[in-house]
Amino acid sequence: IPLAFFGGIGLAAKKGVLVKGGNYLDALGKLDIVVFDKTGTLTKGLFQVTSLHPAGGFSGEELLRLAAQAEAFSNHPIALSILKAYDKPVDKEQLSGARELPGEGVSLIMDGKKLLAGSGRLMKAQGIAVSEPPGVGVKLHVSWDGLYAGCIVAADELKPQSLGLVAALKARGVSKTAMLSGDSAENAAEAAKKLSIDEVFAPLLPHEKVERLEELGKTKRPQGKLAFVGDGINDAPVLARADVGVAMGKLGADAAIEAADVALMNDDPLKLAEAMDISRTTKSVVWQNILFALGVKGIFLLLGALGLAGMPEAVFADVGVALLAILNSMRLLAK
Repeated sequence: IPLAFFGGIGLAAKKGVLVKGGNYLDALGKLDIVVFDKTGTLTKGLFQVTSLHPAGGFSGEELLRLAAQAEAFSNHPIALSILKAYDKPVDKEQLSGARELPGEGVSLIMDGKKLLAGSGRLMKAQGIAVSEPPGVGVKLHVSWDGLYAGCIVAADELKPQSLGLVAALKARGVSKTAMLSGDSAENAAEAAKKLSIDEVFAPLLPHEKVERLEELGKTKRPQGKLAFVGDGINDAPVLARADVGVAMGKLGADAAIEAADVALMNDDPLKLAEAMDISRTTKSVVWQNILFALGVKGIFLLLGALGLAGMPEAVFADVGVALLAILNSMRLLAK
């Protein structure tokens, strides 16, 4: 049995899926509910600034400059898109007290004044009125010294592999799919509609994702498992809480990969369906080994009781059957 699971883990690794143990490989074949993060998991995570909406007397150039200074210490995909659009060096010496607010944005001090960049919820919590520009995309609001500077819209694209993902999972017995996103409800709903995802919850903070995941877990079948697929540092608590945590292994955050039970090394979400197939093939080989070993031993025990089997047959029934089971398990690596 262990050798069959070792073979299955080796086959998964050849296919670009790193599984951290036989119990997780077994659980992949029992998935009933699969929950996804959106940005970087189902989408490419490569944002591009599409429009600037300055306010309060700030120009578009000033808005972009403030946003670039606010995001100077961040490696979030949205921050990288802002810095790319600004395309000028940022003087970090005038910046201090940089702090990331999970699921909300960033806060720091520039020239002795507070600079904020993040969600509309962050601005409202600081007592700053915002205006939401029309259209779909991630909306980054910026304020400096309590004054609202405007909003920057950045767009992301769905991964081509994501388009057939839900159909592939449903074909393998998954009864429900859901999305937990920190993005706006409008953006999350549009992506979920394109991908035919059953339920969508947004916008959510990391602890709210855990709460939603636990609620979804109560609806799974008795023997079914729940998987969460994510990539960011904010997804680490949810990945650890799920029956099977699946992280993007290429561009995913180190904390997410550490918390996960499975890593998709090419960031291809469709590999999850392939991992489910490997899990079921491995389990089939396990049962073949069990039935073959017990069946042969039973036959030779009966022959021995009738005086038709001696020492050579006994050796084959023990060592020979074990070797054949090992060879059967090694077939997995040849797939």
